[in-house]
Amino acid sequence: MSQQRIGVLVMSYGTPESLDQVEAYYTHIRRGRPPTSEQLKDLTDRYEAIVGGFFPLRENTNKQVQAFEDRLNADHPGYSFVCYQGLKHASPYVEDGVEQMVKDGITQAVGIVLAPHYSSMSVGGYIKRAQDKADELGLSIQFVQSYHLHPKLLLALSERVNESLQRFVGTPRNNVRVVFTAHSLPEKILEIGDPYPEQLLETARAVAAQTSVDNWQFGWQSAGRTGVPWLGPDILDILHTVVKDDQVENVLVCPIGFVSDHLEVLYDLDIEAQKVARELGIHLERTASLNTDPLYMETLSDVVFALCERK
Repeated sequence: MSQQRIGVLVMSYGTPESLDQVEAYYTHIRRGRPPTSEQLKDLTDRYEAIVGGFFPLRENTNKQVQAFEDRLNADHPGYSFVCYQGLKHASPYVEDGVEQMVKDGITQAVGIVLAPHYSSMSVGGYIKRAQDKADELGLSIQFVQSYHLHPKLLLALSERVNESLQRFVGTPRNNVRVVFTAHSLPEKILEIGDPYPEQLLETARAVAAQTSVDNWQFGWQSAGRTGVPWLGPDILDILHTVVKDDQVENVLVCPIGFVSDHLEVLYDLDIEAQKVARELGIHLERTASLNTDPLYMETLSDVVFALCERK
């Protein structure tokens, strides 16, 4: 009996692979409008600040996709899963991934975004692009919308919080303020009842409960530099506030909205937020990213296979 062959479109934001690709990448993000020289220098400087310009997101994503495919096939031997990448702002684009599946003879597919929480502006956008291309090519595809309360995801995050709290030697756990963060989005999502903020709070509450952390709050980070207001408070503002109002000296950031080491983690938190923390006299730590954590890979495997079973 032949194995059932299923294509899995693994979608994520994408990143340039080298410094000379930053301008084209930034132009794509800006929908074809090239960045100003100041904007380009700012982004390039941020990448250069990360270990001399090493681009971790692409390598991390490649490793995640391979580990995910391995996990799927190990967990479900009656199937043959083949993973394809589809990136939002870099090659292979979302549409390229769908097209490659069709070229390879895939007739049944599942799409999933490497982001546990749904927003119409993020995950919803990926799904629309993939669905439009699949419809054009006649490919049957279904999508995982979110997986923000999967038990294995919560366990992986909880393990990281517990491990990181041990770094505050001599400080009682409840004297450490835990700040759960995610990528900010424009405030206009609140007007349409977008589930993104509430799903993030649900994850934060669940992890706080599993780790018996009472001293926590939620914050945002990495807001875009546009003329519209974005969700806040920002992590940098939180650092100022907790020192001034609560006399907090120890902060643990748990970026639950991110699953990989990339610019928003390695620069926005490890460089920018750490700089502010040092200036304020705060001991700041960050939980390790999920990357290819087996529990995260099992989470992805579970939610994709659940869709296949319902087919």
